[in-house]
Amino acid sequence: MYTMRAATYHDRRDIRVEDVERGTVGAGEVRVDVDACGICGSDLHEYTAGPIFVPADEPHPVSGETAPIRMGHEFSGLVSEVGDGVTTLREGDAVAINPILCCGECRQCRSGNYHICDSIGFLGLSGGNGGFAESVVVDAEQAVPLGDDVPVEYGALVEPLSVALHAVRRSGLQAGDAVAVFGSGPIGLAVIQCARAAGAGTIFVSEPRDARRERAADCGADELIDPSATDAVEYVRSHTDGGVDVAFEVAGVEASFNDAVESTVPGGRTTVVSIWEEEVSTHLNNLVLGERTLTGTLAYLGGPRSDEEYGMVIEMLGDGRLDPEPFVTGRIGLESLVEEGFDRLVDPESDHVKILVRPND
Repeated sequence: MYTMRAATYHDRRDIRVEDVERGTVGAGEVRVDVDACGICGSDLHEYTAGPIFVPADEPHPVSGETAPIRMGHEFSGLVSEVGDGVTTLREGDAVAINPILCCGECRQCRSGNYHICDSIGFLGLSGGNGGFAESVVVDAEQAVPLGDDVPVEYGALVEPLSVALHAVRRSGLQAGDAVAVFGSGPIGLAVIQCARAAGAGTIFVSEPRDARRERAADCGADELIDPSATDAVEYVRSHTDGGVDVAFEVAGVEASFNDAVESTVPGGRTTVVSIWEEEVSTHLNNLVLGERTLTGTLAYLGGPRSDEEYGMVIEMLGDGRLDPEPFVTGRIGLESLVEEGFDRLVDPESDHVKILVRPND
């Protein structure tokens, strides 16, 4: 059996780049030589506080796996081998991978909402072949063609951009709405771009890190707030007619959650995008007395059609409505994944936003 290098998650603070079996391509599958794989905020949560999505004690109901698992769920590459029965892809095609694992049988799956499957999982988090590897074998339907107008490296950003686009669609944002985004990490920056593409009016961004506020401006933010120096809620209210129409919480901390809700006008809407490590405390009268709406959002529809977020994002990348370059602050090799990737991104003094891993460079 041929081997290759890949990163495996063993436990909290224990990610190893090691030799693993390369695997064979079966019927209905393709091999993808990985061009780039992004380090996601969810990966960082697993590294510092996990296992969360990673199945530790009981096998994941879809993948059947427990740790150690191969990591990486934001990735793209070139098809290098095609299994029997695959007619939609051929060798050399550039693809982005939809990493969602679903059961196909629960009520949500049957209704087409597989992204909130009762047994939801993700390649590279819940089992399967993750993208921090030289190559992966996946079901052909999970390999979404990028076409000729999207650089293959940018395919690694289709997944986080789809998270953001799904959040914007869930929010009910209308053209001209005033928007506040709390947190401008990778997903926050993606939300800013997607909100701008959806026709948002003034976009406020609350972010304590100077470098990330600057990147927020590059992505289309109009008003930048340092919440460590300025009361973000008061600033938003005083620069609008009593608050924004839509707020997005993308920082994952209690203060930003409460600020997001309180920054909206009565009748306004807050969409929570973050994955949380701890419970938060809030006063529900902020929702009740102003008849505000709170919405959660998890993932995306990962198919190629124009009514699915993956297809939409690929189209928007191709025509320039989305520009992923402001997100990318570093490119590293696979062997440097922990020291130059994970450790840098969890450093509170770091200016990094999105680091792409290039396993075959």
